[in-house]
Amino acid sequence: MSNAPKQDEPFDPDKVPVKPAATVLLVRDGDEGLEVFMLRRTFSAAFASGMFVFPGGKVDEVDASTEIGDICEGLSDEQASSLLGIPSGGLAYWVASIRECFEEAGVLLAHHRESGEVVRFDDPAVADRFENERENIHDGSLALLDLCRRENLHLSTHNIHYVSHWITPKGERRRFDTRFFVARAPEAQEPLHDDGETIESMWINPHEAIRRHREGDLMLMPPTLANIEFIAAHPTADEVIAAAAKVGTPTTILPKLKVDGDGRVTGIAMPGDPDYDAL
Repeated sequence: MSNAPKQDEPFDPDKVPVKPAATVLLVRDGDEGLEVFMLRRTFSAAFASGMFVFPGGKVDEVDASTEIGDICEGLSDEQASSLLGIPSGGLAYWVASIRECFEEAGVLLAHHRESGEVVRFDDPAVADRFENERENIHDGSLALLDLCRRENLHLSTHNIHYVSHWITPKGERRRFDTRFFVARAPEAQEPLHDDGETIESMWINPHEAIRRHREGDLMLMPPTLANIEFIAAHPTADEVIAAAAKVGTPTTILPKLKVDGDGRVTGIAMPGDPDYDAL
């Protein structure tokens, strides 16, 4: 039974922890142009229920293992932390984005240590083996570090690009300090929702996603929409990756809730909006 607070129960906004999180936009070139992979969260989820999102989730302690740097290609904790603007522990966000992508979508952003070849799941035996490992990582019985050592893999952290930083507004029951990343979807790996935390999945053109959201057909949170708009400015996966690689350290975005006299949320103010500073 869940111990999560009910939506109508009172809570102290000042005591809601802001948890570190990471999410990754998988992009590819489809028959109709650029596509991004999206998942729909279960309607029973405590956060973002029914919303379409990118693979991602909280940064766990295991993501910050002292040995994790041994399996990360081309990116040190010092470099990662500098990009994120934090003293240390930055590499854990890249690792979390990879782990969550594997858990939620079944896509492993990794390559063979010796050959450099990207991991492929087109061999049924390999696909079955990694599907079992996906479940083991999801339930915590196996660490990503141990999987990589067993399979002689390195995480492709050098090909995952940091593009935006959003913090959930104060006043929400659950708050996250989320770093968004972009990566090219590997060939010979077909993503699929886990039928647990996520109940639906799809590849979609960014412009189609924006149109459907405006028509009320696709439920998106503001950070999700903003990141879709970022990739929509580029027609191909190559151009998205090139643009993402040039972002550097993005400006942190902290929306604020608009609340009426009865304490009901009536809207969201974004940095730069006329009423933002007054809230």
